[in-house]
Parts: sequence; C-alpha cells; structure tokens
Amino acid sequence: MSRPRVVLYNPRAVFFTMPLALVALASALDREKFEVVIVDGRLEADPVRAVLEAARDALCLGVTVLTGAPIRDALLVSRAVKSRNPGCRVVWGGWHPSLFSEECLDEPSVDIVVSGQGEDVFREIVERLAAGDDVGGALRERPLRDLNELPPHDYSLLDVPRYFGLKGARQIDYISSQGCRFRCAFCADPAVFKRGWTGLEPERIGDEAAFLHRRYGMEELAFQDETFFTSAARVDALADQFLRHGQPFTWTATLRADQACRLGEPLFAKTVRAGLRRVMVGVESGSQEMLDRLKKDMKIEQVRETASLCSRHGVGAIFNFIVGFPGESEDAIHATLTLAKELRSANPQFDTPIFYYRPYPGNPMADQSAADGYAFPQGLEEWADFDYVGGRGPWITAARWRKVERFKFYTRHAWKPGKWRAPLRATSRWRCDHDWYGLPLEKVLVEFVRPPQQVS
Repeated sequence: MSRPRVVLYNPRAVFFTMPLALVALASALDREKFEVVIVDGRLEADPVRAVLEAARDALCLGVTVLTGAPIRDALLVSRAVKSRNPGCRVVWGGWHPSLFSEECLDEPSVDIVVSGQGEDVFREIVERLAAGDDVGGALRERPLRDLNELPPHDYSLLDVPRYFGLKGARQIDYISSQGCRFRCAFCADPAVFKRGWTGLEPERIGDEAAFLHRRYGMEELAFQDETFFTSAARVDALADQFLRHGQPFTWTATLRADQACRLGEPLFAKTVRAGLRRVMVGVESGSQEMLDRLKKDMKIEQVRETASLCSRHGVGAIFNFIVGFPGESEDAIHATLTLAKELRSANPQFDTPIFYYRPYPGNPMADQSAADGYAFPQGLEEWADFDYVGGRGPWITAARWRKVERFKFYTRHAWKPGKWRAPLRATSRWRCDHDWYGLPLEKVLVEFVRPPQQVS
C-alpha cells in the first residue's frame, strides 16, 4: 500500500541557504507512514511544474514563506496546486504566516496556517489529514519545545552537492538553537518566540557535524542560529566536541558584541582552535544614543573590542549596520558611517554592509511607527513588494540615501585586495580619507559595467 505523499516547497529567493525549516518538518514526520518530497524553487527551472508533478496525488502541500518576494512565488505555486488538485490541503508556515496568520487565510488557496515552531503542529496536521479529519484555519504555535527532543535533520532529503555548487563552497547550513532572549525594539523575533531560546546539546552537535563531514565532505558548517553564542558554557563544551573530533572543518556563526566581550579572550581563542573562522555581528548603529533607543543592550566599545578580538585571532567578520530609523539625526547617521569605515579599514577580512530601516510588525518601533501614521502594506500582494534589504525606507531623504549608497561603494572598494583593483582602490581610499563622495564617476562606471547584484 502506498504511503500518503507530503510535498514541502521552498519559494524562490536570491540566496542559497538550505531550506532547513522544511527539513525540520520532514524529519519530524514518520517516514514509514508518509512519503515526503521537498521541492526547492531556487533549484528548479520551472518550480510550478515541479510542484504540480510532485503534488499530483498529495495529501498536503507545506510552504515556508518569508516576507517579500517569496510571497509572490508561494502564491503562484499554491494557487496552481489548488487549481489542479483541490483536495490537496495547502499549509503555510514561516515568518510571514507567523505574524500575519489571518491575512494569509484570506487567500483562497491557503487552508491552514502554522505559527512559530512548526514540527509538532505540522506532524499533527498531517496525521489528522491522513485520518480523514477536517483541519483548517490558523493553528497557533505550542510553547517553544526543547530542540533536543526533536529528531536530527535528515539532509538526505536535499540534493546537498547541488547546494555546494550554488554556494561555491562545500558548506552545510545547520541550526543548533532557536529563539532569542534579547529585546531589540525593531526585531520581530520576540513576537514569534516570546524571547525564549532553546539549544541542542554540544555532544549532539559534535556528532551530527562529524557525520555531515563524513557523509558529504563538508568543509564548512554555517550555523544559522539567531544568537549562537547565547550560552558561553555551551560554546565551551561545543569547542571541546569539535576538538575531540579533530576539527576537520571550519565554521561560522552569529555573535553579539556584548556576548563576545563576555566570552573573553581564552574562550574565544579556544573556539578559533576548534574551527571558528567567521562571525556575523549585528551592530545596527554607531551612535550610543541610537543603540539605547533600539534596546540593543550593548556599548559601542564592545563592538570595537569584538573587532579587536577577531583581528587578534584571524577571524573574519561581517558587521551589519542599519540607517534611516524614525527620528534618527544626521549626527547619528554620521556616527554609523564613521564606525563602519573604522571597522572596514581595520581588517581586510571585515565587511560592513549597511541597510535601511523598514518597519516590520511585531515590535515596539513598528507599533510606534504605525501610531505615528506609517501605513504598512495591506494584503499578500502588497507584502510581496516589501523589500527590507534594498528598500530606502520612509525616514531617509533622497540626499541621505545618495550619500549612504556612495559611501557603501567606496568603503567596499577602498580596502578590497587584488592587483587589478589598485586604481579603484586608490581613488576610493582617497575619498574615504577625505569623506568626499561627490561626483561618483567611478561608481557610475563600475555599476554600468557590472550592475549591483540583487540582494532580496
């Protein structure tokens, strides 16, 4: 007797992080009872055709949906499946449905919405559908469950070598924790995970990472955690595990500046011996006043100390910044650009991307923006046009935007290695040294030859 088929779909996007949310759902299902197929729209020439083929007699289609352009692809696929196979129940989960469950249910092709951590809820949905029960509507998330109680992710559900090729590296994405205990005023994470946090035990991470290395020839493990370094004791124990396995690969993770300072030099050095090679640090602003407004609970000096720590130990870093917050002063933006330039010039292994603030619901800053008259997109079609990476945002003037865009271009090239880059590097360095970004002829020429890559 054939098993009921469950199809899981990852909408198209411009990045190639493995669809771990879908792998988690699939791994939590009883594979002896259900056949599970993952279709990644980024890997398909014709995603709709691929999903329609997979969902021909499927019990249900599960779609993970991020806000922005992935919504449009999710709608296209969901509507096509519902039209071809009306009996197939369509389930949406992920960040957008977690924050806009009722709005998602207004879409006729969406039958069920899951909020928050989805493994238990989705398994119950599938089992109830298989039993012939009627399931529909918004199913609220359970309390955040200990990840150690959930099964390991089954990467055999993915074409791992294909991702290696797209990434240009034998890198495997991995989630070792969920949630965030911090209270940043602009972030939606507290609204979804209620400031809870749960992490896998170090021994399990070490064993699973060693298996992934043996099975796939993995050379780098990319932790996709929101706040990987939440527990110093866990990081210490995990470093022991990696060292015990012989450190056959390197790894990357997210790091808050205050966490780096609390780790201290000896433990940070130990993580480097255990394979740490790159971190991503959310700085947001170079103004302490703005950091306090954002409730980042960290100091500018901690950012500098984190940079120094990384430099001393040969660890690359991406320091992310945001400008264009409501009420942000010219001085605050200048402080952000100054700190970004300071970090970028300190080490060729440092990058300092700058993004523009766009209000996203589920946090105090967005609530205040709405109270002050900011109009959020209405309906899925409008949210599909929402760009929280490349969009300018309503609180940054055209003049400020031009200045920031030019600053980003010249700081990117002023310290970029490579012999053939020497002329552009020299002119960019001069501009950065003199804070002069007028008449950006180099930028116009370079971007005419090589248009900027889409990032969202």
